[in-house]
Amino acid sequence: IQFVFAFLNACLPSLENEEFLPSTDGKKPVRFTDFEGKTSFGMSVFNLGNAIMGSGILGLAYAMANTGILLFLFLLTAVAALSSYSIHLLLKASGIVGIRAYEQLGYRAFGTPGKMAAGIAITLQNIGAMSSYLYIVKSELPLVIQAFLKADFNSDLWYLNGNYLVIMVSASIILPLALMKQLGYLGYTSGFSLSCMVFFLTAVSWSASHGAQHHSGSPQIAAYTIPILAFAFVCHPEVLPIYTELRNPTQKKMQKVSNISILIMYCMYFLAALFGYLTFYDSVESELLHTYNRIDPYDTLILCVRVAVLTAVTLTVPIVLFPVRRAIQHMLFSTKSFSWLRHIAIALILLTFINMLVIFAPNILGIFGIIGATSAPCLIFIFPAVFYIRIVPKTDEPMISIPKIVAVCFAALGVSFMVMSLSFIIIDWTSGVGHAVGGH
Repeated sequence: IQFVFAFLNACLPSLENEEFLPSTDGKKPVRFTDFEGKTSFGMSVFNLGNAIMGSGILGLAYAMANTGILLFLFLLTAVAALSSYSIHLLLKASGIVGIRAYEQLGYRAFGTPGKMAAGIAITLQNIGAMSSYLYIVKSELPLVIQAFLKADFNSDLWYLNGNYLVIMVSASIILPLALMKQLGYLGYTSGFSLSCMVFFLTAVSWSASHGAQHHSGSPQIAAYTIPILAFAFVCHPEVLPIYTELRNPTQKKMQKVSNISILIMYCMYFLAALFGYLTFYDSVESELLHTYNRIDPYDTLILCVRVAVLTAVTLTVPIVLFPVRRAIQHMLFSTKSFSWLRHIAIALILLTFINMLVIFAPNILGIFGIIGATSAPCLIFIFPAVFYIRIVPKTDEPMISIPKIVAVCFAALGVSFMVMSLSFIIIDWTSGVGHAVGGH
């Protein structure tokens, strides 16, 4: 390890290459990321909130059933605060070097290895998230259509085939949104996606107010709850792209966007978990909708809730796709200007690849569980901390200063979460018992 860091230290002075120096005529070369930010504060909040919100919200009632209300509230509060601090590290490092790209922060800190590590982590994490979202569409949408039409599920009707439906949803909804030039344009769909989850939350609270279904037993501290909550606020690949497109961007303004987004999702997470838990207590399943389906799968309210969740999940995919395309361009085409052909081609290739995974290799989602347990701690905890330590000058903050000591502890916490999550997944595989470990 000492040899690696010595090598990186030796390389650091040579990092001022063409990506950071102006061209020979004194003008900075035009990049694909160079444009004036025009996205409003509110739209930025919607986009980041939508990036935070994943299908993991459906598993939080199960987490509360295993911890009890007070411990769950404490853990959720701690994770929200840690996520806000992590974004603070990213924004401060970004402000020092004037870079608003996760991959370029990695480059500034550790050269090409740092850029590639960040780009690969973002790509794998978000491809795994998009695959899980589309797998939900593939598995749930046929059931919803079948329930609405009262159709025989064993029939060969094409509109009950999940493979056809996921392709149609990808081509008609996700792809057009993913072809937008800037992430800020998705603020309206992100707002609608969040409103769908508000409807889901309202339905869950209404169900809880009409009486609990089962008696509560004593809560237990489930070790699986910790990684589920640790990754509940994964949005870090989207933070810097949203910061880039923010109108009149400042570090303080973007931190406020992040804090408000985290606060909104914190409230939604807690209320969804609370009302889901108060409805079913110990009988709640790892995915809340499955628990409701056990009561009456043809209930109109439950069907509407499932449609709302499917809509929210579908509209989250374009938000998650943008950082992947950005990471690919940073890794392969960092010196190129914007090209519509490349912009469209990367989106098409990504969606085609993800659809093929969901249709032909659904078992690959288990592999993405391993990838998510590795990449998520890196993006949330480890990379922001080590980038901050390397980028902030020692003249401003020595290694023995409190901010850098806290950053070192933060990176160590990320390593512990990674080891814990990987251990639980391995235990699941060896025991044959499935649990949801991951934020999205």
